[in-house]
Amino acid sequence: MKLKNLFFATLIGIALTSCKATSFYQVYKVTPDDKMSLKENHLVYEDESCRVSYNLWEEGGNIGFVFHNKTDKNIYLNMDESFFIRNGIAFNYYQKRVISNTISSGTAVSHGASISRSVSGMNYLNLILNNRFTVSNSVGEINSSGKTVSYTEEKTVCIPGMTSKVITEYSINQSLFRDCDLFKYPKRKQIRTKSFNKSDSPLVFSNRIVYTVGQAGSPVKFENEFYGSQITNYPVDSILEYKNEEFCGQKIVSQMKVFKDVSPDKFYIKYDKRDDVWEH
Repeated sequence: MKLKNLFFATLIGIALTSCKATSFYQVYKVTPDDKMSLKENHLVYEDESCRVSYNLWEEGGNIGFVFHNKTDKNIYLNMDESFFIRNGIAFNYYQKRVISNTISSGTAVSHGASISRSVSGMNYLNLILNNRFTVSNSVGEINSSGKTVSYTEEKTVCIPGMTSKVITEYSINQSLFRDCDLFKYPKRKQIRTKSFNKSDSPLVFSNRIVYTVGQAGSPVKFENEFYGSQITNYPVDSILEYKNEEFCGQKIVSQMKVFKDVSPDKFYIKYDKRDDVWEH
């Protein structure tokens, strides 16, 4: 029986080890067009009527923006004439969707029993392994109620004078870029940066936006364009660090993982290594 338990524990250890994934991050640094500037941790485009602010930092990149109306009149964003464009492919902001939100509330009561036991042994690395198995039998009752509110997507978004609205829809890029100059799973000493100009960048993207000041105003059109100017792959310990959370001068004892180098002109793609044999 002891040999059987030891064999079973060893199999669990092998399975857990083989399934373990190591995380890596591909970070894009982006260059905006010369009509934009860095202000208060945002990339900002501005004309006499509006201010459009971007912060791309997000997994996959956030091409959403904050549109601020600088006038005392209503500004109308023409969503059916506004597009996100990635490598020459246009994606509509207005898609004629019906959007539903459901608000629900309820109570749940359950009755049951559980039995648990532990299986211990040594895995193939001679490390102690202890797994607890639980079997339960329960009966539950749920009472719930709610309501669903549906509305049609706006073809024109109204932004009142001296206010802002957040417009968000698309991620910039979720696909991993591979190149012979970049190690796919680098160690610290293997971290490399691949640089590009606009003509040879694998990623060029933009927002084309159309608006009017007042319903009878003439359409104003502009485009905020960006391109990927640098790509770097990092192991997890080179991009994340532990920090104590602090507020009003008070630090808490427990630490949290944070990114080391956050910037509004960067975004990242997280990926894992399992049984991949590729170096690049």
